Amino acid sequence: MNSTYQYFKTGIILLLFLLYNAFNIIAQNITISGYVKDIETSETLIGVNLFSSQLQKGTVSNSYGFFSLSLPKSEETIEIKISYVGYEEQILSLKADETQELTIQLKINNYDLEVIEIVAKSDEVEQTQMSTIDLSIKTIEKLPALMGEVDVIKAIQLMPGVQSGTEGTSGIYVRGGSPDQNLILLDGVPVYNAAHLFGFFSVFNNDAIKNVSLLKGGFPARYGGRLSSVVDINMKEGNMQKVQASGNIGLIASKLLVEGPIKKDTTSFLVTARRTYYDLLARPIINQIGSSVPNYYFYDLNAKINHIFSSKDRLFFSLYTGRDRFLEENKNTVTLEDQTQIEDKEAFKLRWGNITSALRWNHLFSNKLFANTTLTYSFYQFQTDKEESLKSVDNDDLSNSNFLSYQSQIRDFGAKIDFDFYPSTAHTIKFGAQATHHNFLPGATQYNTDTINTNLSNIDDINTQEYAAYVEDEIQIGTNFKANLGIHSSAFHVRDKWYFSVQPRVSLYYAVSDNWSTKASFATMTQYIHLLSNSNAGFPTDLWVPSTDRIAPQESWQVAGGVSGKINNQKLTLSIEGYYKKLNQVIDYSQGVNFLQDGPDTDLVEASRQAWEDAIEVGQGWNYGGEILLQKNKGRTTGWIGYTLSWSDRQFDKLNFGEKFPYKYDKRHDFSLVVSHQLKENIDLSGSWVYSTGNAITLPTGVYPVHPEMDFGGGIISVADDYEKRNGFRNKAYHRLDFGINFNKNKKWGERTWSISLYNAYSRRNPFYLYFDGQPGNYKLTQASLFPIIPSISYKFKLQ
Repeated sequence: MNSTYQYFKTGIILLLFLLYNAFNIIAQNITISGYVKDIETSETLIGVNLFSSQLQKGTVSNSYGFFSLSLPKSEETIEIKISYVGYEEQILSLKADETQELTIQLKINNYDLEVIEIVAKSDEVEQTQMSTIDLSIKTIEKLPALMGEVDVIKAIQLMPGVQSGTEGTSGIYVRGGSPDQNLILLDGVPVYNAAHLFGFFSVFNNDAIKNVSLLKGGFPARYGGRLSSVVDINMKEGNMQKVQASGNIGLIASKLLVEGPIKKDTTSFLVTARRTYYDLLARPIINQIGSSVPNYYFYDLNAKINHIFSSKDRLFFSLYTGRDRFLEENKNTVTLEDQTQIEDKEAFKLRWGNITSALRWNHLFSNKLFANTTLTYSFYQFQTDKEESLKSVDNDDLSNSNFLSYQSQIRDFGAKIDFDFYPSTAHTIKFGAQATHHNFLPGATQYNTDTINTNLSNIDDINTQEYAAYVEDEIQIGTNFKANLGIHSSAFHVRDKWYFSVQPRVSLYYAVSDNWSTKASFATMTQYIHLLSNSNAGFPTDLWVPSTDRIAPQESWQVAGGVSGKINNQKLTLSIEGYYKKLNQVIDYSQGVNFLQDGPDTDLVEASRQAWEDAIEVGQGWNYGGEILLQKNKGRTTGWIGYTLSWSDRQFDKLNFGEKFPYKYDKRHDFSLVVSHQLKENIDLSGSWVYSTGNAITLPTGVYPVHPEMDFGGGIISVADDYEKRNGFRNKAYHRLDFGINFNKNKKWGERTWSISLYNAYSRRNPFYLYFDGQPGNYKLTQASLFPIIPSISYKFKLQ
């Protein structure tokens, strides 16, 4: 309690000091403010650099393209350089004698092949924030695709400090953290399950995305609620000038995007949809050989409308909805000795999906104060059903059936307001507050037979409230030193229990020279919701549960330091970072407990009778390591090399005899090589090679008899596995090579691209999971692999 009070007291003193200095210098400056837009579409541009070399002052446009630059009042003409990756540089000349509001329009650069630049939108060397990566959509589109589907999350997996889960999955494990410790935002709304096709694709449609930012540490105070990372994704706003359409036809899915003005320069719309057609292609096979072939499809839809009321007010509404459906049916007819025919039918259904929506209002109170007010809604649900029936073909009275259904969901309603305040070029202050109402249904089971109709629930609905407020200041001290200082405070209410947290954040930057900088950061985080993982295979059968009066929030603190610089005449960028992260009150299942472990069968009935709070252990964790990222930013050949050396350990009093053990995604070495080459103006090649140490897994070291008293002379009725150490074994190392080539061509009607990809080019049999096969006394450890070499082709078009 004393430490919390000291944090709070320090934060208030710091805030008063910053505000005093900020308001003291406002009257001495004039302000140049406005928006930066794409000249062809009127899309606002995020992270545009505006800099005056004469005055050594500058700023960056925010998430809505707004900028505010305070300059000393002067009669002299000054020049402001405006630069943004992928766009032509502009030089703006103006007199700094009065406050001005501007709309700056940038034009896409038609690059010469020798000066192609496809990297992040802002310069890593000059950012105060460390452990941050901004991914260019153009870079992502050039990467080799799995089954023709370009995936944002798979591109993030290629970055140092980010681990993938198992073969092919789109989950991310950042700096030793678990999946629930990633805050994934789509237009500011949390996405609780970001996976399609059992985790092999993410829910994010690349065509609808405007920008992607990954934060691995040194979190600014405006972010909270998770321990390991933030993936901040913003959707496009829609073309304000003309109607455009684009699409993609791949082996597994097709998608279509339409955007344009409802009223030119005032209102625009964007709609994009995607659907797989495996179920349609498999239907003739199912009809031919019976219904034992699984039937599966997913779809998703993104929509956005934005309206400009005036130069000071703008309204956005964005929506995402997506759903996966899996069905497997088996039918058999058995003839008994008395010639009675019995139809045996089994059906297994699995469904999951997300809905997110956001209504956002931008308002300019002045040329120095920008506000964004947001109302959000988020919903995630999964449900699994299993039905079994035996029925006489000739006699309807002879039948027997049972039905089991299990579902879990989380629903959020939220409101928040964020302010960007630009008192001077030395200070950029962000502050705001938010409130979220969570409704959890951790798990509900329904079990029906011919004689029983039972609704079982392992816990009733849980309603919780989460509140947060923050303030942060980006401070420029002299020409070489910058700092981002902030405080994030939060509160959580559940079952008449309140939790409070005050989280200081500090990021420091020092420019050693024009090309080299050093950075350091410290951040504390608190997380009030948890994910109970049931499967390593990427299935969506995980349970979202809140902190309760019995289960405290997860907490962490992380310290990081590093250097970054430009080498080889600024053609290469090198970043080296080290980090140490301590986690407290992390949770895991108790020994031998795992809901849905054996699939949706009658075991669920027993599981539902046990409260999840009784089935978990609370412990601590340690994550530490180092990361290297070398990028080639310009030229016909671009790409990066990433390497991570890391350790991730957990400790629970009642697990592994109370001793530390490696977390299941502890991977000592992780390496990625990504190369893109512009062969000709209309042909580009890409390739990636990844290597990582195998996952830590738990395997039995022996077996022992169960219920030996039931041995009636014919042998042991059953045996159980004996375990010595948790995660005491390692899978084989994972490595894979992918290739891709794009053929682009301009047509009278627009542009078209043929993309050919080769996934797992040398057909490495990477481990998906391990299991023991055989009989007692003659067990053999067997590896199951998922993807051999997979070629794919897709066709993309854009109508002008």
